[in-house]
Amino acid sequence: MTNVMQKELPKEFVWRRLHSLTGFFLVLFLFEHLLTNSQAALWIGDDGSGFIRAVNFIHSLPYLNVIEVCLLGIPIAVHMVWGVQYLRTAQPNSASSDGSKPSLGQYGRNRAYTWQRITSWILLLGIFLHVGQMRFMNYPSTVHIGNSKLYVAPLEMDEGLYTLSERLNVQLIDSEWIEDQVPKESLDNLDVFPKLLSFYTHLQDPFSSPKGSELDEEKAAKYVQAQHNRESQAFAETLRSYEIEEGQVLALVPEFGTITLLIVRETFKVPLFILLYSIFVVSAVFHACNGLWTFCMTWGIAGDTVSQKRISRAVIALMLLLMFLGLSAVWGTYWVNLRF
Repeated sequence: MTNVMQKELPKEFVWRRLHSLTGFFLVLFLFEHLLTNSQAALWIGDDGSGFIRAVNFIHSLPYLNVIEVCLLGIPIAVHMVWGVQYLRTAQPNSASSDGSKPSLGQYGRNRAYTWQRITSWILLLGIFLHVGQMRFMNYPSTVHIGNSKLYVAPLEMDEGLYTLSERLNVQLIDSEWIEDQVPKESLDNLDVFPKLLSFYTHLQDPFSSPKGSELDEEKAAKYVQAQHNRESQAFAETLRSYEIEEGQVLALVPEFGTITLLIVRETFKVPLFILLYSIFVVSAVFHACNGLWTFCMTWGIAGDTVSQKRISRAVIALMLLLMFLGLSAVWGTYWVNLRF
């Protein structure tokens, strides 16, 4: 009996349970992610303020990069690697067959098993593309101005941006403004750069020494001016780094949540992206909710027929809710809430 108790669990069993646990955690993340994104569309007339607050809060968390790696990157990697193992050995049996393989498409769980594998392939590609687009290709640049930050991103100009930028405190500049204020031949001439800070001069307080202070005010002013010059230089170089084409503008925003909202709006005004993200959302929600049902079975939460039916109804309700939240963000951010 002692020898049996001391026997180690099979590694495959441990990895399957870890795959299940990371899947459950990712369901929670998906709920949070879609709930946040839906606020860009559902509160019509609110200009996405709920979305902006949520993103600003997340972006203000300390050690955010560590949190993203440990609480998102690693769980996704574990779930993905073991999921690929499932895909390699999967044998769906819900399709019609010539008799050489089982065909049991009349059973709902068999069809769900097949779609779980299909959505796995969609998500495998979709996650890489989504992260690549939002985290690298479209990620805003950051410029430091004193103790504040300014976020910069390119946008395709449209009529709605005129009024939306006014309501969201967004400064829009075009290529002509950049050529006039930051000419290439003057990038080493710091005399032109103080003009660039005129948008957000209220972010900086003038330096002054207390009365009777022994600080060298001239030296302090010199150092402060040198810092301002470096910030102006970085600001100008950031603006010049973008190749602004005809019909494009740069958005300059003091809040990360606001620039993110504009990037999301920019994405969802393109019909192709609407189609691709709709497929991505539906696949992610089905995969998550079907996996949640399997999680309940695996861990003994649904141990009898009655509890299985109850959990099945709850999972279907959750699936419909998540699809509503996700598709609302995709279809409503630009075309309903933030077009003008």
